[in-house]
Amino acid sequence: MNITDPIFHDEAKALAHIEASRWPDGEPSCPHCGSTRTLRMGGKTQAGMFLCNDCRDKFTVRTGTVMERSHVPLHKWLLATHLMAASKKGMSAKQMERMLGVTYKTAWFLCHRIREAMDGATGNSPLGGGNKVVEADETFVGGKARNRAYRAPNPKKAVVALVEREGQVRSFHVANVTAKQLRGLIVTNVDRASHLMTDESMVYTRVGREFAGHSTVVHSANEYVRMGGFTHSNTAENFFSIFKRGVIGTYHHMSEAHLGRYCREFDLRYNTRTMTDGERASVILKGMEGKRLTYRRIDKLAA
Repeated sequence: MNITDPIFHDEAKALAHIEASRWPDGEPSCPHCGSTRTLRMGGKTQAGMFLCNDCRDKFTVRTGTVMERSHVPLHKWLLATHLMAASKKGMSAKQMERMLGVTYKTAWFLCHRIREAMDGATGNSPLGGGNKVVEADETFVGGKARNRAYRAPNPKKAVVALVEREGQVRSFHVANVTAKQLRGLIVTNVDRASHLMTDESMVYTRVGREFAGHSTVVHSANEYVRMGGFTHSNTAENFFSIFKRGVIGTYHHMSEAHLGRYCREFDLRYNTRTMTDGERASVILKGMEGKRLTYRRIDKLAA
């Protein structure tokens, strides 16, 4: 799939594409009551609208998704989704504004709603398992104090990543990197039959005892790999290298209120790294179903 595809420029073809994704069996189901006894309505004013014969409510392919009540044309939704799926280091809202021909506020909100669709789109089952290794590591996002001329700097924001080797990643923004806070994240998202791999930080010492095995490398002594290449946290470091390139080269700044959504964005692209851009965009499109993100809700987080 490429940006010359008609679904990115023709509204009728975009509508047909999204309907085929949402209802692959060709039977639209009512998002209000679940009934498949529906009728496609006609006319210029009701194009793309369905009527449920059971609950008598009307709906469109947008209803019950992050696209609900959006006035952005469907072909622009698809193009924005494809651009975010295909851009390894992300796509800024300013760039999206220029490419879609919308306002910056619309582009910013559009990008966050697509990130909302990315959340959980590749599953939420525990990472690791028997004979599998999960690496845990943390990094910090934000500028240095000496680079800010006039305002007091905000403290750097912590991001923790759990990466299964040859598997998926799950990253989180945490307020503080403490043993208590990290334990909750790790035991919730990692199968205890896994072998946990970390650096020498004391925050991992106690939780490491709850897993089948726990190995560490001593970064403070310039040790990064040992035991024939088994003991290392380089997989997590590789994920952070892409994440940091997105921060530095694309977004420049990530608000603490929305940092978790940026984490979900980079998680999704990493977890679908073996897919084509078109396949990845299709995963995101399916992830839009059953989710809503209102401007009031997202604006309240930033306040």
